[in-house]
Amino acid sequence: MGIASPLSRKALLPVAMLGMSGLLLAGCGAAPEEAADGTASASDAPAVGTDNSDYTGCIVSDQGGFDDRSFNQSSHDGLMAAEEEFGISTNEAESTSPSDFTPNITSMLQANCDMIIGVGFLLGDTMKPIANDNPETHFMGVDVTDPEFPDNVKRLIYDTAQGSFMAGYLAAGTSETGKVATYGGAEIPTVTIFMDGFAAGVEYYNEQKDAEVEVLGWNREAKTGSFTGDFENQAAGKTNTTNFINEGADIIMPVAGPVGLGTLDAVTEANAGGKEAKVIWVDSDGYETTEQGEIILTSVVKLMGQAVQDVIEADLADEFDGEPYVGTLENGGVALAPFHDFDAEVSDEMKAELEEIKAGIIDGSIEVNSDYSPEV
Repeated sequence: MGIASPLSRKALLPVAMLGMSGLLLAGCGAAPEEAADGTASASDAPAVGTDNSDYTGCIVSDQGGFDDRSFNQSSHDGLMAAEEEFGISTNEAESTSPSDFTPNITSMLQANCDMIIGVGFLLGDTMKPIANDNPETHFMGVDVTDPEFPDNVKRLIYDTAQGSFMAGYLAAGTSETGKVATYGGAEIPTVTIFMDGFAAGVEYYNEQKDAEVEVLGWNREAKTGSFTGDFENQAAGKTNTTNFINEGADIIMPVAGPVGLGTLDAVTEANAGGKEAKVIWVDSDGYETTEQGEIILTSVVKLMGQAVQDVIEADLADEFDGEPYVGTLENGGVALAPFHDFDAEVSDEMKAELEEIKAGIIDGSIEVNSDYSPEV
């Protein structure tokens, strides 16, 4: 595992969310057609509680492990939800380093898995040749952005620059110091897209409000910034965050999986010493998935767990396809989480502006450009 923690893992998929259907059965991520009563049509879907134990869904984690409070955990929870709802069998392999990727995926093949889920951008290079050599097996690549994959691979990719743009605007409008910060774990597209969107949102706030809020940790034009180098070293995340706070930042967005837990520790300690810093989490709603939700302003959420469950549901109904799903603000695959404990501190004006920005991004009147936005 990428982290060792005595804390029990919180489920990333609330019961209400597990009841949702069909975020992504179509390649564009459109919802399924509605029946006459307004509910999603599920005539071909496997019945809840039926026995599909002859179908095996398998998952291989990135090096952060299934307890990362982030993308690995959310995807794993989606598989567990599919197991409970559809009665499938499951198998899993947890990676502790990239050297585990090939043997872990190979072991899933040897276990005769019907669906093999590879979680994280870094597994893409490993999964591609294996998927090419095994066309009868279906694969799912979570956060795998390379467009050159065979038809037996369903890629789940997310335009997180959209949600991060909103988060950057919120951070700029909430900061008391005029400095905010972001940093990444590994320097890969699925990390830097968050940082791009965040910085662009701050820039948009500055343009709209004639302000000069500064972003530490990422230069969007130069594509340079602060990275810890992996998704495991929480101490590096804590050091990075402490440095940002010492430079004046009061809102920090780590894009680093479990490394971000170090950010939570640094902010908690700084606040105990008289600071008033906050965190913006990514991938999951950090208020729900970590033990320090009281310092989390909001989160840029990717509904990976629901997407995993939906693809398995489609596969059970013989409706698998290799068209990529792109999560966006428009189809609900990307979202800004509630403000939770900070709801009263976020002004009605800011809330209204964020809704206007969301609508503008969806209708195209506000362009969120990132070199790392998904290719489909």
